[in-house]
Amino acid sequence: MDHMSAVAKWWSRAAAVVTGAMLTLVVPVHAWAASNGVADVAIEAAKYRRRRSGFGFFGFVGGLCCLLVVAGIVLAIVLIARGRRKKG
Repeated sequence: MDHMSAVAKWWSRAAAVVTGAMLTLVVPVHAWAASNGVADVAIEAAKYRRRRSGFGFFGFVGGLCCLLVVAGIVLAIVLIARGRRKKG
């Protein structure tokens, strides 16, 4: 029963982090884009965008950046979990 309590605590903390990130990052950016007419520019750019084969250099760098961010988040969660386990 104690194990389920730990899983529930971990899940609630993870949900709080995701919710906080969404409110901190996505909502203000969306509001800014909607108020500045950026959506119209993005739609026009998507219509007339050149089709390229493959990801190219920027796709590789973007993928690498994404992997580094995910690895950093996972590392932070592991270090926090280990720190809590040593104290208790």
